[in-house]
Amino acid sequence: MNIAICDDESRIREGIKNVLKEAFPNVSLREFSSGQKLLEAVGHEYMPDIVLLDIAMDGMDGMETARRLRELSDMLLIFVTGVKEQVFQAFDVGAFHYLLKPVEKAKLISVVSKAIAEVEKNNMQPKIMLVKAADGYRRVNIEDILYAESDGRKVILHMKQEILEFYDRMEELEKRLGTGFYRCHRGFIVSLSEIRGYDSTSIVLSNGDRIFLAKRKYSEFVKIYCSFLQEPV
Repeated sequence: MNIAICDDESRIREGIKNVLKEAFPNVSLREFSSGQKLLEAVGHEYMPDIVLLDIAMDGMDGMETARRLRELSDMLLIFVTGVKEQVFQAFDVGAFHYLLKPVEKAKLISVVSKAIAEVEKNNMQPKIMLVKAADGYRRVNIEDILYAESDGRKVILHMKQEILEFYDRMEELEKRLGTGFYRCHRGFIVSLSEIRGYDSTSIVLSNGDRIFLAKRKYSEFVKIYCSFLQEPV
C-alpha cells in the first residue's frame, strides 16, 4: 500500500507522516513538497494508492494537481487543507474525503483507515483504468482489453465489447497496464491472457486479430509469454 503526502510545508508533511507511520506501520509513505514533483514521480516510477493533498501550495495548486492525477490513475484523493471554500470542487475531481487543518489525529487515522479499506476492496475487484476519451472520462476494465494500437497522437484500445480512442502516449499506457501486457511492437501493446497463437512476425488475439511482433522482440516475447503461461491462475 503506497500513500503519498503532498504539501509545501515540511512541518505539515512530517506531522502527517508521523501519525500514519505509527497507525499503519506496514504502509509505504512518501513525501512531496509540490504538485509538480508528485506528478513527475507518478509519470515515471511511482504509483500511490492514496494521496493526501493540500490545495494552497506554491506553484501548481492541489486542485490542478488532482485533475492531472485523475488523468493517470483512479487513486484515492484526500484533501488536507485550510481552504474550506473549495470543498465542492474537491468532489468534482472525485475526492474520497476533505479534511480541514488543523486535523485531529483521530480523524486523520479514521479517514485514512477507511481509504485503505476501500483500496483493499477495490484490489479484489477487476482492475480499472481511467482514460480521457472524447465524451469525457471513462472507466475501463483492464481485463476487457485485447490490445492497444498507436495511431499518431492517439491510442486505439481494442476491447472485448468496443473500441475506444483517446490521446495518450504508448510509453505511459504501457506503464499503466502493467505486467499482464507486453509491448510487442512500437505500435502495439498486447494482453498476454488474450493471445491465442503467434509466429516470428505476428501475434493472434482471441478475437482473431493479427498484430505485428517486432523481429528484435521475438526471443524476449517467447520467454515472457511462456513464463506467463506457467503462472497459477
